[in-house]
Amino acid sequence: MRYLITGGAGFLGVALANHLVNNGHAVRVLDDLSTGDPARLDRRVLFSRGDVRNVPTLWTQLQEVECVYHLAARVAVSESILYPQEYNDVNVGGTVALLAAMRDVGVRRVVLASSATVYGEQPSQPVHEALRPNPGSPYAASKIAAEQYLFTLGKLYGLEAAALRIFNAYGPGQRVPPAHAPVAPLFLKRALDGGSLVIHGDGRQTRDFVYVDDVVRGLAAASQTEAAVGQIINIGSGEETSLRELVRQIAAVTGREPAVLNNTSQGGVSRLVADLSRARQLLDYQPRTQLREGLRQLLAKDPQFGQQRAAA
Repeated sequence: MRYLITGGAGFLGVALANHLVNNGHAVRVLDDLSTGDPARLDRRVLFSRGDVRNVPTLWTQLQEVECVYHLAARVAVSESILYPQEYNDVNVGGTVALLAAMRDVGVRRVVLASSATVYGEQPSQPVHEALRPNPGSPYAASKIAAEQYLFTLGKLYGLEAAALRIFNAYGPGQRVPPAHAPVAPLFLKRALDGGSLVIHGDGRQTRDFVYVDDVVRGLAAASQTEAAVGQIINIGSGEETSLRELVRQIAAVTGREPAVLNNTSQGGVSRLVADLSRARQLLDYQPRTQLREGLRQLLAKDPQFGQQRAAA
């Protein structure tokens, strides 16, 4: 197939693009490089720099494309609280622009990378797709809005649309910026540096950490089966892990016992883990990589951690 991946120079986008070309597909990537790194893309991927809100750019990129993966988004929860207008503009406006451009060019298939943050605090776990969203941040609200536009415009324009709610993805190639860093690679980096791990709250809050290769398999399957059309589907590990347990797993794979500091500020929702029943049924999805093995692979395959091991 011929694919366009918006936001394809980011963490998940690179992994997906490289997977697709390795399986014989033709892949284009559009990314504004606000956080992405095109150097990590396979040479067979056709990269273009551009803004997903620019409809004429999208018209060009969509020519002869059969399916679009829409990954372009601002993704930091805490940052979205400071800049809600920008998050709405990019995450919602970019989705609307893409769908309108697809209508204009005649591309029918689209898979949206949504987020498990849309669930927010829920009375029971694991969370399933029929639950009413309870967003706790502008980022989560923007993802709900993007989903609504996806299916509303999808029906109006005759698009084959699917939305995957991705849980806490981690793996090689994930950036660890100075601010708003994802927790798994951040904790691993701090442990290797000999620094302290700061946990907001008591550390009993749980998350669903899903390895990047499992996410990519879910994304790939969603574009290749009719059963996904019109569906919202969870993509996670199905394993509930507390932040305390994450620290223990990182200690096990690094051979170091990092110091832990507890910050009294709120640590987000108390529990979050995916019900994967729909993913198994519709996508034949089964996560393969458990947390400890995923952390080992992250440590072994990511050059940034290799440099730290050598310096230690």
